[in-house]
Formats: sequence, C-alpha cells, structure tokens
Amino acid sequence: MPSFHDFARGLRLLGIARERPVIAHASLSAFGQVNGGAETVLGGLLAAFNSVVMPAFTYKTMITPEAGPPDNGITYGSGRDHNRMAEFFTPDMPVDSTMGVVAEALRRHPKAGRSTHPILSFAGVNAAEILAAQTLREPLAPIQSLAEMDGWVLLLGVDHTSNTSIHYGEKLAERKQFTRWALTPEGIVECPGWPGCSDGFQALASRLEAARRTARVGDGLIQAFPLGAVAAAVGDAIAEDGRALLCQREDCGRCEAVRESLTYP
Repeated sequence: MPSFHDFARGLRLLGIARERPVIAHASLSAFGQVNGGAETVLGGLLAAFNSVVMPAFTYKTMITPEAGPPDNGITYGSGRDHNRMAEFFTPDMPVDSTMGVVAEALRRHPKAGRSTHPILSFAGVNAAEILAAQTLREPLAPIQSLAEMDGWVLLLGVDHTSNTSIHYGEKLAERKQFTRWALTPEGIVECPGWPGCSDGFQALASRLEAARRTARVGDGLIQAFPLGAVAAAVGDAIAEDGRALLCQREDCGRCEAVRESLTYP
C-alpha cells in the first residue's frame, strides 16, 4: 500500500529541481489502495516541489445558448436540460469529478489559491503569480507562465489525454480555438480561447519519449515532461500534419471543426 514516503521518494527520483514549478494531473485509483488517499498523493507532490498547480475546472457552470458563432464545435440549443441545472461559479466550487480527487484535495488545501475563470480555473500552492496570469480571454495563460519558468508536466497514473499543456501547444501552433459560455453571479459570460478535444493526445507520446522521465509507485506510473518540450512537440506534429492529435470519433464537433478550418493546396 503506497504511503506518503513512497510518493515523495518516487517524485524526487524524477530528478527535477524542487524549485521548478509543476502542473500535475493525477488518478488516485491508478496507484491501487493508497494509505491516506488523495491527501497522501498531494502531500508527496508538495514535499517534492515548491509550487504545484492542477486544473480545477468546473463544467457545471456551462451554458449552451440557442445560437452563436459558426464552426464552434457545439450544437446550439441542445443544452436546455443542462442549462436548467447549471450552477453559478464561485471560488469555493468543488472541481469537476473528471479532474480527480487529488485536484480537489489541492483546491481544499489551506495554502492553495485558485484562479477566477468560471469554467477553466486552476488551483495551486505557492503559485500566486502563475494563477494571476489567467484572464477570461486567455484561459491557458497559467500554462504559459509555467513554461516561462521552465516548469514541468507530471502525469500521475494518467496518459496524455489528461495533459492540459498540450492545449497550450495547440494554441501556440495557432490551431482553431472555440467559445463557450458560463453562468456567473454577474450573468452569463462568454469564454473565448476554449481548447479542442484531447482524446487524440496520446499520439504525442512517441515524440516525447526522449524527454520523458518516469518513476513507479505502487501499481501506478508517474511520467514527467519539460513543459517546453511538450509545446515544441505539439508544434512539430501540427506543422507536419494539420490533423495531428485530432481524435477519430465521428461525433466530435471540435475535431471536425479543426479539420474544416484547414486549407490544403
């Protein structure tokens, strides 16, 4: 049964300087039965690194309007039932369950801060400058801030389909972005810069193999990548093929919209 010491030791074995900030994505269940649960994983992260950031997204705030801009990877008018159940974004709203219990443990940490985007917020400890970079128009700015600090991406028991930093690479490569809407106490707000689908991101793994560092804790694998290397690999893949990293699902409106945005000689 993995313990706090197991996670702290495994993370240190990655050989990353503790002064480097990290953005982490974690699946607790990937490590089997963990002594102490999500708090143990979070404790290991905070023991190994000074600054830890995780996505704290809140999809329950989303609103689907009846109409909007074209080619937006969304079916307008399809969210009436969901709209009725939408909740106002507040800074203490729990993270979406798809983010995992470790992300929620970070949000609840007494020293944690949180950015203010009504859907795509981030939480972090010792990360005020990183979180403050985010705006409504630039939801991925915290990742840019991490990249400028030579930060790292950590995948704890998950693969690249959970790697939000790949979306930052897509933005740098000028891949099509989208617009979504959120319910806030001030009303419904437009949220531009919405990223595409991540279901095809595992295809990036081979390009990042040389940069990858790994450690095993219990039943789970921890992978680490320099954020700059991730962004560069995304840019190279898209430069070679504008359809790179897109998923193959026939019902994926965002990937189809990206394909339709491409022009070929």
